Amino acid sequence: MLEISHLSKTYSGGKKAVEDLSFSVASGEIVGFIGHNGAGKTTTLRCVAGILDYTEGTIVVDGHDMHKQAIQAKQMMAFLPDNPDMYEFLTGIGYLKFIADIYSIPQDVRTQLIGKYADAFEMTKVLGDLIGSYSHGMKQKLALISALMRQPKLLILDEPFVGLDPKAAYVMKKFLRELCQKGGAVLFSTHVLEVAQKLCDRLVIIQKGHLVEQGRTDEIVGNSDLESVFLELAQEGEWNA
Repeated sequence: MLEISHLSKTYSGGKKAVEDLSFSVASGEIVGFIGHNGAGKTTTLRCVAGILDYTEGTIVVDGHDMHKQAIQAKQMMAFLPDNPDMYEFLTGIGYLKFIADIYSIPQDVRTQLIGKYADAFEMTKVLGDLIGSYSHGMKQKLALISALMRQPKLLILDEPFVGLDPKAAYVMKKFLRELCQKGGAVLFSTHVLEVAQKLCDRLVIIQKGHLVEQGRTDEIVGNSDLESVFLELAQEGEWNA
């Protein structure tokens, strides 16, 4: 579903945010993208989403090269940033209808999906309110609904658990699994290592823009826990720097 090969991103001024990064996400997989602040997670995800251009390497989404077939690649995915930029003068339902129009979601399908996700996230009663009146958690849930109703083949999320209450986090995890059971794939970054350990099929761990570990979650963690493994890898990275 997603193939990243030798990805590098250098910002103006020569700062290298990501260097020679390669990993993949297969259909049916939930992959956790782990790293310290400034490791290059958000830069990588924005490159995959087609929001940020990259310096070297290739990104292929469901057979479509992001540099050569950007429109087709973007049609395969939905991206949820860590702080969604939303039209606060719109109502919640107005925003969802706007997104549905952009992606040509049929009327009967959008009605069914909006109802399904809004009920699950307990947003139905506030969809008529202005987004500007929403809390951060409510905006996060609205953004999740807008992404899920597109039924993407690849769902990319940057720190999706920030601002969500425990029930909403549980509901989101259920829908991520549902998406994968239907043949989709999920790539998300998080600092909540306990959630990553329980939810993810595989993990990709980066430090200072470089890949330091990837593989099946159970193989990486072994008899330990992800927090201990991550701290050990981070310490090794500091010694080898």
